[in-house]
Amino acid sequence: MITFHLPASAVDRLAFAYSPALEAVLSLHVLIEPKHHPLQHEWVRRMRGLSPTLKREIAAFGFVYRSHFPAFFYPTPTGPFPGFADELTRLRAFTPEVLAFEFTETFAATRDPARLNDPAARDRLLTRAAELAPKSLDLVRLVLDEPHTVLDRFLDLLTGYWDEAFGEEWARLEKLLAASVAEAGTTLAAHGLYPFLRGLRPEIRADEAAGRFWLDRRHEHDVTIGPDERFTLVPSFHAWPHVRVNCDRPWPPTLVFPMARRPRPPVPPEDLLRVLRALADETRLRALRLIAERPRSTQELAPLVGLSEAALSRHLRLMAEAGVLTTERSGYYVLYRLAPEPIDVVVDGLRGYLEG
Repeated sequence: MITFHLPASAVDRLAFAYSPALEAVLSLHVLIEPKHHPLQHEWVRRMRGLSPTLKREIAAFGFVYRSHFPAFFYPTPTGPFPGFADELTRLRAFTPEVLAFEFTETFAATRDPARLNDPAARDRLLTRAAELAPKSLDLVRLVLDEPHTVLDRFLDLLTGYWDEAFGEEWARLEKLLAASVAEAGTTLAAHGLYPFLRGLRPEIRADEAAGRFWLDRRHEHDVTIGPDERFTLVPSFHAWPHVRVNCDRPWPPTLVFPMARRPRPPVPPEDLLRVLRALADETRLRALRLIAERPRSTQELAPLVGLSEAALSRHLRLMAEAGVLTTERSGYYVLYRLAPEPIDVVVDGLRGYLEG
């Protein structure tokens, strides 16, 4: 279990960020694990048109984003929201030790940096890589010896992916993520820190009185967010259904959570539903077709549609109550006449509802 300690009053210790590089990496995870991400299947289908060279590189670097991914992708809690080129510049500035450590974290048994200089630990890491990602083994070996070479190749992959597909996608997503941050601020101001945290995902549990919240994970870790620190909250479109969390120093404590999904469609207008229910029957439609030719009585319609007068009366009454038919008396008989407006309600109302 990973537990974060943060007083309920410490809203000022929160920071919100979003990141084009992180979002691109999360979308690459979607491409190699599509069965985990049904809401992103449209993106998976669109990416079938990527160039073969790019597809091979995405597969080769799958170990970077299949499960754990390097913590240096998490955005910083201070400064302006970065652009994609700014983030590539930031990544190039990391030391070889940091790159080698983070790129191989998914295969390591511990987060002890000494493993990079321990031949036995390196052998165990490579053995693990051979088991989990045999097609990427040469890359894993290379990252231990020449981490900047691997970083350059990885950034070439990201740049190619950005130019070919993700840059256009980011132009759309950035507006949604910015709106998600604004919405989060409104929720925090209205309800407070812990109701906001509990509302992010069901797996985030909280004890407001104790000033702590936690997530079930495979390792134990307690993290206290001090007065001079920031807990970074990062909305993401491609993270769903996962919550990504960083609790390891020196990286800032971070929670990547699925941004608010588009709400369920509104309930259709009752007048539209009433007319659709009235028309959704073969017998009533056949009777309506006959009435559209000229006004008719129950006695005239019953033999034409093959029902008793009593049975047909129930159908006609339902359509009249929905406003599809009007009635007028002609001597002994009641004549049913087609009312044109409800048909317009069906056509115009259904189009208006479907188009939002």
